[in-house]
Amino acid sequence: MEILTVPIKNKSYDIFIGSDLLSNKRIFDDNITSDQILIVTNEKIAPIYLRKIETTLGKKNIVSVILKDGEDKKTIDSFSEIIDKLIENKFNRESYILALGGGVIGDVAGFAASSYQRGINYIQIPTTLLAQVDSSIGGKTAVNHKKAKNMIGAFYQPKCVISDINTLQTLPKREFLSGLAEVIKHSLIMDYKFFTWLEKNIEKLIKHDEESLVFTIKRNCELKSSIVAEDEKEKGIRALLNLGHTFGHAIETITGYNKLLHGEAVSIGICIASKISNKLGLLDNNSLERIINIFQKAQLPTYIDKINLEELIESMYLDKKIDLSGLRLILLNDIGKASIKKAPDKKNLLSLIKNSIEK
Repeated sequence: MEILTVPIKNKSYDIFIGSDLLSNKRIFDDNITSDQILIVTNEKIAPIYLRKIETTLGKKNIVSVILKDGEDKKTIDSFSEIIDKLIENKFNRESYILALGGGVIGDVAGFAASSYQRGINYIQIPTTLLAQVDSSIGGKTAVNHKKAKNMIGAFYQPKCVISDINTLQTLPKREFLSGLAEVIKHSLIMDYKFFTWLEKNIEKLIKHDEESLVFTIKRNCELKSSIVAEDEKEKGIRALLNLGHTFGHAIETITGYNKLLHGEAVSIGICIASKISNKLGLLDNNSLERIINIFQKAQLPTYIDKINLEELIESMYLDKKIDLSGLRLILLNDIGKASIKKAPDKKNLLSLIKNSIEK
């Protein structure tokens, strides 16, 4: 088992990475100090892992909320369902929420934890690669608005993160591949050496090679934790972690959150950002080709057609990262070096995207 610490001032917590951690009673006992536990999961995960968690927790006051699956269920209604269950069972401020599932479950359960009685404990138990390498780390919690993704939420750190790589064995292949988008993203932002390792080992990851998986999850946690520790609430450098997301979130929004998985939209978004970086003279042709190739090797989409560009632009301008200076884009100066740039005006941005979004 690997243990990493996210070193946030006064809020540090551990990330546990390894096999069969859902049965590791000591981890749960060491990190839970209340008998009141609400497990939030979804209809796909519950039949596989809910009973195992309940057995590991032992004789406690355990209740559960089982949500429908899908990004389109990351809503205020799902948030309210969790709050209703907490109130119905008279949970107090010392109680815990366990977020058992992927990024959607982690986000909505974390948001509920941040809000109930002004904040209770919660633990992330990510069961998807995407959640294990990205969304479970850093304390971003939210639900979607029909016009904009993650628009309603809070920064709220978990008590700990328990990443059991055995859960990836039951993950559908498409979901697993979706998680690789965030893995590649982290290398593009700040680790050229890791990017070159991925170029050589992406096939091993796709085949679920255990040593490669543990190394990959640990390295991603290290990279993301280093940025989160420096900029917890995304006032500066943490915005780099949104490479591809301004485009990807807009694509998800205008397609109704049900056409593409999050990682697939991010993959397309990073390819758009990389092509724009190239057109602006920031990224050389060889690097652009390597970036497109690695997403293709990861069996992820690199472009999208038949999309309304005007709607895409309008959705981008609802992005949370807009400040007084306007819309900001995360672009690449090189593989392993990202930067924050002010977006051009809408007309020029539309032209750049039009020439970068298709094959």
